[in-house]
Amino acid sequence: MKCRFIVSLLALATIFGLSAKAQELPKLDASVSYSYLRANPATSGLGGFNLNGGSASASYNFRDWLSGVADFGGYHVGSADGVSVNDHVLTYLFGPRVTYRGYRRISPFGHVLVGAARAGSDVLATTNSHTAFATAFGVGVDWHVRDRWSIRPLQFDYLLTHLPEVTNGNNQTQNNLRVSTGIVFHFK
Repeated sequence: MKCRFIVSLLALATIFGLSAKAQELPKLDASVSYSYLRANPATSGLGGFNLNGGSASASYNFRDWLSGVADFGGYHVGSADGVSVNDHVLTYLFGPRVTYRGYRRISPFGHVLVGAARAGSDVLATTNSHTAFATAFGVGVDWHVRDRWSIRPLQFDYLLTHLPEVTNGNNQTQNNLRVSTGIVFHFK
């Protein structure tokens, strides 16, 4: 009887131990996304224009709700207001992300990222490429498909850049929108 009780306890401990292991938080998440960027120049005389590209990010999970994020993006523009423009914008952003993991299949998140944006010379009609301060305030959701990967159906970012524009050559504030969708890989 005593042996049966001990074996039962060991079996329960093993089952609950495996269950806890299956729900273990991944230490590192890496994502690859398609991104649409709606650029909104402040004073260049151009209307808003569209850029398409991609982004890759890595996040280290400090807690089940807090992670540190590094986000790198590259976006290409072919034309703006009917004018042929063949150039790019690059972003390098870092910061904290807060994630709610209370649901089994989805994890909504929000982040504040700071860093730099680099625009080619033709993007804002300046003579040189420029690098300037950038900030992104964003929200999104991850849909968990398997233990090792998720789908990120939507991520929205308000991307604030301070790049010079042609009218006066001084830094101006551009209010941009970035919408992304992609895949997230989880590493334990």
